[in-house]
Amino acid sequence: MNGTLNKVMLIGHLGDEIKMHYFDGGNCIGRFQLATNEVYINKTTNEKITSTEWHNLVVRNKAAELCEKHLSKGDKIYVEGRIRSRQWQAEDGTTKHTSEIQVTEFTFLSTKKAAENNKQIPAPESVKNTNFDPQNNGLPINDLPF
Repeated sequence: MNGTLNKVMLIGHLGDEIKMHYFDGGNCIGRFQLATNEVYINKTTNEKITSTEWHNLVVRNKAAELCEKHLSKGDKIYVEGRIRSRQWQAEDGTTKHTSEIQVTEFTFLSTKKAAENNKQIPAPESVKNTNFDPQNNGLPINDLPF
């Protein structure tokens, strides 16, 4: 195989609100941390251990605006992207390094905003079972002869 692949797929929870940065020309980026957990049992102590890994994510332009609008701390999201490493000079003169996930695709799995919207919809007072037609002798509507 001659080619290489730089692809990351993560499912995790937002560690904080999305921090937006706007640039001249209308472009923007959003940065946030994503927590992924690994749970295992320590064989010697039978203790349940949860190990959390934090990932720095970067989304750009319209994707960043969508994430900012719909996501908040604790929400669960699926992301795909590429790992990018970068370095810069800090104010104290030291060289800083970081690795980030440049997000190319994402799916919101559970958001607090969506859950709040669902709570605002009033529940019906009674639920009618519509699986049976009373004129059809109690047989299900989708009762097929085969």
